[in-house]
Amino acid sequence: MDVTRLEIADAIEDAFNAPPASKADLLAQATAKRARVELLDTLNRLPERDYRNLRDLWPHLAGVPVGD
Repeated sequence: MDVTRLEIADAIEDAFNAPPASKADLLAQATAKRARVELLDTLNRLPERDYRNLRDLWPHLAGVPVGD
């Protein structure tokens, strides 16, 4: 099953409670939410930088579909 933007948002949305969130913050949040390995692999493709909100991720994950 492919990873979707909705799944990513569910797994990491809390990381933006106190922006910005680093790539490490996003991975830690996803791990805490017990995200699938495929989702963690997708987040690992992100560049090392700070992200202020979910919209900041999408240009770097352009091939990830929105949902089912």
